Amino acid sequence: MRPPLTLRHLTFPAVVAGFVAVLVGYTSSAAIIFQAAEAAGASAAQIGGWLTMLGLAMGVTTLGLSLWYRTPVLTAWSTPGAALLVTSLPGTSLSEAVGVFVFASALIFICGITGLFARLMNAIPQAISAAMLAGILLRFGMDAFASLQLNFALSGTMCLVYLLARRLVPRYAIVLTLLGGLAVAALQGIVHVTHTQSLVMPQFIAPHFTLSSLLGIGIPFFVVTMASQNAPGIATLKAHGYTLPVSPLIAWTGLTALLLAPFGGFTVCIAAITAAICMGPEVHSDAQRRYWAAAAAGVFYLLAGIFGGAIGGMFTALPLALIHTIAGLALLGTIAGSLQRALNEEKQRDAAVITFLITASGVTLLGVGAAFWGLIGGVIAHLIFSLPKR
Repeated sequence: MRPPLTLRHLTFPAVVAGFVAVLVGYTSSAAIIFQAAEAAGASAAQIGGWLTMLGLAMGVTTLGLSLWYRTPVLTAWSTPGAALLVTSLPGTSLSEAVGVFVFASALIFICGITGLFARLMNAIPQAISAAMLAGILLRFGMDAFASLQLNFALSGTMCLVYLLARRLVPRYAIVLTLLGGLAVAALQGIVHVTHTQSLVMPQFIAPHFTLSSLLGIGIPFFVVTMASQNAPGIATLKAHGYTLPVSPLIAWTGLTALLLAPFGGFTVCIAAITAAICMGPEVHSDAQRRYWAAAAAGVFYLLAGIFGGAIGGMFTALPLALIHTIAGLALLGTIAGSLQRALNEEKQRDAAVITFLITASGVTLLGVGAAFWGLIGGVIAHLIFSLPKR
C-alpha cells in the first residue's frame, strides 16, 4: 500500500538532494550530449532544442513516477548510449539518427510491456545488485578526494564542513557542504556565469530508417542503454529496498522516448548514480519519505528543460572540483550501504566481490560498459558457487 501523498514530507534536505542530483547529471555528461548531437550534424539551435526536450522528458517522468509510486524514481538520459553515439553517428544524417532513436526506444518499450526485463531483474540476487551499484559509485567517491589536487582550499573546506556537519547536524550535512563550497568558490572568483539564449523551441525531425543504421547503431545503442543504464537503475532501486514493478517503469520511459525522439529526446532511462543521491539517509531518516527528493529533481529537470539553451552555461559555471566533491560526499552513505548489503551474506560474498571489481574496473567489451559485465560476471559466479557439491 502506497503511503499518502502529503507536502509535510517535503523537507529542505530533500530539495537540495534533488538539485544536487540534477546538477551532477548535467555537469557529468552534458558535454557528451553536445558531442553526440554534433556528430549527428545538429546545429547549435537544434542542440539547445535537444536539451530542452530532454529536460522536459526527464522532468515529467521523474515527477510523475515518483509521486505515483511514492518512491524516489529518477530518470535520466543514457550517458553510455550518448557516448556510443559520439563514435557511431559521424557520416549518418540527422534523420537517420532520429530513426535510430525511434527504433531503440521502440525496442525498450517492447521489453517493458512484455515483462522480459522484469523477469531478468527479479532473478538477480540482491547482493550482486548492491555490489554492482557500489562499483558504479566507487569512482564518484574517489573523485571527491582526488579533487583535493584540483583545488585544495575548495575541496578541503567542503570535506571539513561535511565531517563537522555529519557529527553535529547529520541531516543537513550535504546542504551545509554545498553552501560552504559555493562560498569558497565565490571568494576565489571561479564561478563564471555567461549570458546565453535561454528558451529554445525543439524542432521536429522526420525519422529515416535504413537497415545499416538500425543494425549498426540502433541495436548496439539499445543493448548499451538497457545494460549500462536501465539495469543499474533498477538495481539501485532494489539495493535501497524499493521493490517496484519493473515493467511499467521501463514501458513508460521507453514510450516517452519513443514519442519525443523526433524532437531530440533520444532516450529516457531509469537513473542509477543520480538516483542514489535522492535515496540516502541524508535526505530523510524515513525511507518512505525520500520520494520528495526525486520529485524536487523532477521540478529542477523541468526548469532545466525550459531554459535548455542556457543550461550548459549555467551548470558549467561551477568549478569541476566543487561538482566532484559534492557528488562524492553525497554518495558516501550510499556506497557504504551498498557494500554492507553486498558483503552481508557469506554465501554470496565472493560473487558480490567479483561483481564489484568488474564494475569498478570500467572495462568495456563489445561496446558494452562495465556495469553489464559486472552483473554477468557476478551471476555466473553465483551460479557456479551454488552448484551442489558431490
